[in-house]
Amino acid sequence: MGEYAIRPLEDRTWGAFARLVEKHNGVWGGCWCTWFHAERYNAEAAAAEGAKAMKQRLVREGRAHAALVFDGDEAVGWCQYGTVEELPRIYHRKAWESGVVDPPDYRITCFFVDRDHRRNGVAAVALRGALDLIGAAGGGVVEGYPEDTGGERTKASLLYSTTRSMFEDAGFIYDRSKGTKHCVVRTTVPPTKSAGSGYS
Repeated sequence: MGEYAIRPLEDRTWGAFARLVEKHNGVWGGCWCTWFHAERYNAEAAAAEGAKAMKQRLVREGRAHAALVFDGDEAVGWCQYGTVEELPRIYHRKAWESGVVDPPDYRITCFFVDRDHRRNGVAAVALRGALDLIGAAGGGVVEGYPEDTGGERTKASLLYSTTRSMFEDAGFIYDRSKGTKHCVVRTTVPPTKSAGSGYS
């Protein structure tokens, strides 16, 4: 595996992000990684605007964040993150709310990896990149909601939130269960001056 680079999702990287989504026919049924955004609460308005247009608008407004993994000039994966206000929609939300004591500053909601780059560690690189970008933005408490697979092998394309073990390898601590197969993990990211960009 060569060296990957992390770049934030923004106007300058939108084209690469869009090419990756379109290569996979909109990933997960045309999602465009919008399901977790607050705007999706208004289903009628969301449908009228369209997922791609909504995502691009949120990126331009600075209200959609992701760490994009680049192999050369092409994006090959991402990790979406944002504040709770930016990404209020999560699966098993009632279970999460029943156990929350201190809401996090950021949450990590989903990952996607190009089918030609899976099982190469891209998701782990994306997670590390997201934590770097959060650190560059001031840091804080970060939550993830991975699948607790118990070590069993699972089809990579189904792991939109990846695995508990991958988060723990990145320094997250198990907090509690959420739903049947998912859990809450947390870490605290210190503030940094700038985000790292090179990963092997």
